[in-house]
Amino acid sequence: MGSCKEQEKVEAAKCVWIHGPIIVGAGPSGIAVAACLKEQGIPSVVLERSDCIASLWQNKTYDRLKLHLPKHFCELPLMPFPLNFPKYPSKYQFISYMESYASHFNIVPRFNQTVESAEFDPSSKIWVVRTQDFEYISPWIVVATGENAEPVIPNIHGMDLFHGPIIHTSVYKSGFDYKNKKVLVIGCGNSGMEVSLDLCRHNAISHVVARNTVHVIPREMFGFSTFGIAMALNKWFPIKLVDKFLLLVSTFMLGNTNHYGIKRPKTGPIELKLATGKTPVLDVGQLAQIKSGNIKVMEGVKEITRNGAKFVDGQEKEFDAIILATGYKSNVPTWLKRCEFFDKDGMPKIAFPDGWKGEEGLYTVGFTRRGLNGTSSDAFNIAKDIAQKWNTINNNNSCNSHILLNNNN
Repeated sequence: MGSCKEQEKVEAAKCVWIHGPIIVGAGPSGIAVAACLKEQGIPSVVLERSDCIASLWQNKTYDRLKLHLPKHFCELPLMPFPLNFPKYPSKYQFISYMESYASHFNIVPRFNQTVESAEFDPSSKIWVVRTQDFEYISPWIVVATGENAEPVIPNIHGMDLFHGPIIHTSVYKSGFDYKNKKVLVIGCGNSGMEVSLDLCRHNAISHVVARNTVHVIPREMFGFSTFGIAMALNKWFPIKLVDKFLLLVSTFMLGNTNHYGIKRPKTGPIELKLATGKTPVLDVGQLAQIKSGNIKVMEGVKEITRNGAKFVDGQEKEFDAIILATGYKSNVPTWLKRCEFFDKDGMPKIAFPDGWKGEEGLYTVGFTRRGLNGTSSDAFNIAKDIAQKWNTINNNNSCNSHILLNNNN
């Protein structure tokens, strides 16, 4: 009998009522929402599967990474970057900013809490979020795991036969270990292009696969951010006209990329980004290396062989290593149960700017395909909406009917 009572106590301790929203993910999106909620006087609990904030930036990015856009486009709500930071902060400066941001707003996530499932209980009108340690309960859940939660690993015929290492860019750090080696980079988005450039600068022999069409545009035009110019022009002109201007200037500055094996999509860069999330490659020196032959552009891979790869154009080359610059995907479908708000790819079915709010206390942040700028917009909207409901609930309930976790538990 006594053992049964002890078991009941253990189960009760693991079932925790949260007086405020449960935020899943302690990346920039989750931290931004927590800060905006705190500004409204609303507590929250942030659950994070890793042991740090901004784990994608801290653990899964290469050393040379910098913000692709000027810092004023990448600020989180309520706190700008330090004035002494450069126009394009490095990954380490961004991590420092994130840590200062969390400290400033006294945001202490619950680390090493992997959400195994989350679902809405219609009978009690609450969300039940289960991790390996606890069952968290709240009227609200904020999905902040974002568009880039898990690396995409393609299944290319022959991968299991290759004699050398095959890694995803999520574990690539520097070209230092690839000096004088022949490396195949599969994927020509921003990560693939920048890794190829990094390899080149470490005297590796870099080949990049450009299977799909991609826009390459200068990071800056006339001394100003290309993105900033596009956003300014878009206030006055249609997107298609803005895209024509960007492509005209890009061709003037970079030449016709088709001549170097990089074919442009028919849809313009800004229109394509807003419609599909496919970001144009911002040139920071890659194209010059491609033109000089230091980075070789290859067509699609037909198969991987023991010593290298065969390509769709009939060529076959030997390589010492293969790096998969094949991007990331959402992991929402693996843990959010019985929810029709997300599609099969883990993205909100409702497009920006209305995709931040679902039904029954469900919110999303970091799924706008508009980077950190979109995150700020979502965070403000979520905090404002929850604040309205919070005030109503607090007028009807005592604030003492909750359990707050000690962060040392």
